[in-house]
Amino acid sequence: LNPVINQFLFILNLILWNYCSQSCWNHEQHLRAISSQMFKFKKDLFSVISDLPEMFIFCANDPEVFLQAALLAQDYCDAIDLNLGCPQMIAKRGHYGVFLQDEWELLEKMVRLANEKLSVPITCKIRVFKEVEKTVRYAQMLEKAGCQLLTVHGRTKDQKGAMTGIASWEHIKAVRKAVNIPVFANGNIQHLSDVERCIQETGVQGVMSAEGNLHNPALFEGCSPPVWEMAEEYLEVVKQYPPCTLSYVRAHLFKLWHHTLQIHQDLREELAKVKTLEGLADVSKQLRLRCQEEIAKGKDVEEKKSDLPFPHWICQPYVRPPLTHDVLSFYLQGNKCVFNLCRGCCKKKAYKEVADCPSHGLRFKTKAERRKAEEDEQKNDEQKEESVTERSSSSPQLLPDSCTDLQEQSKPHLLL
Repeated sequence: LNPVINQFLFILNLILWNYCSQSCWNHEQHLRAISSQMFKFKKDLFSVISDLPEMFIFCANDPEVFLQAALLAQDYCDAIDLNLGCPQMIAKRGHYGVFLQDEWELLEKMVRLANEKLSVPITCKIRVFKEVEKTVRYAQMLEKAGCQLLTVHGRTKDQKGAMTGIASWEHIKAVRKAVNIPVFANGNIQHLSDVERCIQETGVQGVMSAEGNLHNPALFEGCSPPVWEMAEEYLEVVKQYPPCTLSYVRAHLFKLWHHTLQIHQDLREELAKVKTLEGLADVSKQLRLRCQEEIAKGKDVEEKKSDLPFPHWICQPYVRPPLTHDVLSFYLQGNKCVFNLCRGCCKKKAYKEVADCPSHGLRFKTKAERRKAEEDEQKNDEQKEESVTERSSSSPQLLPDSCTDLQEQSKPHLLL
C-alpha cells in the first residue's frame, strides 16, 4: 500500500488488511513531534490484528534529524522508508518528497547515514525524471548509498491533479534492469489484472497502489463489492477504534462513493454537511436504500450503458477525463499562482510583499495603490484648503473704526 498524506490512516489500513494479505503497513510521519512512545503505540495497535511487515515512512530533508527519528522508530517496525516521491504542495512548502529530486548529494548522505546506523533496512520511494537515463542514474545513486528496496512511481514531479496522466512503466522497467535491489512499481494500478500485467511487463518484484485502493479497498483481492458494504464495514471499524478525525472519515467516504454521488448529488451535499459519525452512518444508510431500490427496478442494467465498466454502486476506480486544450490552458495559465503556492501560503507572501495574485483573487497591491491614491487626493485637497486660507489671511482688512468712518461718509448729508 502506498501512503497518501491524510488518506491511508490507521482505520482505513485495517479495512485494507482484510483484502490485502501480502501488504505492508505504511505510516507516513513528518519529523515534527515524534517520540518513541508514538511508535510503540502504533505497534501495539497493529499487533492486535496483524503480523504483517510494518514499514514507517518519513518525509525529511536533514540527514541527522532523519537518523534520530529513524532510530526512535526502528524497534517498532521492519523497515524505514524515505519518501522522495510526494508531489503535493505541503511537500513543496516543507522542502521534502519529490522536491529533493535534484539534490543528489543531500539524498546520498541521508540514505548512507541511515544505512550505516540503523538495524533495519532503509528503503526509498521516488518519482521518475522525464529522461529514462537520468532516472536510471538516480536509482543507481540511491542503491549505491545503501537503499535496499526501491519503489518507482512512473510519473514525473509535475504529473499530479489535472495533469496526472499515465505512469510510464518503461521508466520502471529500465530501473529494474539497472539495479540489483528489489524494485516495486507504482502507477496505473486500478484492477488486480493491472498488478499481474505490470509485473509481467516491468519484471518488478512487487506492486504498490494508492488511489486505486481509496476507491476500491478490495482491489488486491480481485473483487468489486457494493459501495455501501465497504462503507458500512469502514464505519464499523471507525466506531471500534476511536477517536478518528471526522474530516478524514468523510474524505474516505467521498472516495468510496465517488460515482454514486454523481447520481445522488443531494446525498453529496448531505455528506458534506453532517457533523457527527451518526450523521455519516445515516447518509450511508440512505445511499444503500437508494441503490438497492435502483437494483430492484433493474436500473443496474441501464447503468451498464454509461462509460463506467460497472454500475455506479460498485466499487471501481476513478479515471480522470482527458485534458482538452481549453482545460489545459486554464490549468497552466488561467489558474496558476504567481508564486506557485497554495492559497494560504500565497496570501501570506502576497501580504508581506504587497503583491497581487489574480489566480487566488488576492489584490493587496491594487488595494494599497488605491489607498495611496485616496491619501494623495485627500492630501491635495487639504493643501488647497490651506492655500485658500493663507490667501484670505494675507489680503488687507479694514479696522472697525475705519469702517465706521467710511459708513458715515457714505451717508447722504441732511440739510438743516
